[in-house]
Amino acid sequence: MRVIRKKDTVVVKTGKDKGKQGEVLRVYPKKGRALVAGINKVKKHQRPTQTSEGGVIEMEASIDMSNLQLVCPKCSNPTRIKIDTLEDGDKVRICKKCGEMVV
Repeated sequence: MRVIRKKDTVVVKTGKDKGKQGEVLRVYPKKGRALVAGINKVKKHQRPTQTSEGGVIEMEASIDMSNLQLVCPKCSNPTRIKIDTLEDGDKVRICKKCGEMVV
């Protein structure tokens, strides 16, 4: 079970964007990377096409998930996650700081 999922709020723990928060747009589980809104901005030189003009565009690049930490929606603190199993067999994520279930 992945700890970080799409639409989670995360904080960057290391690197040039340390301390910034953003929403996860996409997760690449096989690569162990995630795409976060507003984090790890890079410049890309794009050729002109029939539909768009060329130039230097700024876009987000993926960041390693080991550099991210989930922010609990209840207590608004960066936290580690505990995986727990309910009575019906479903696995849920639980915040280690406040003990609430992370949806």
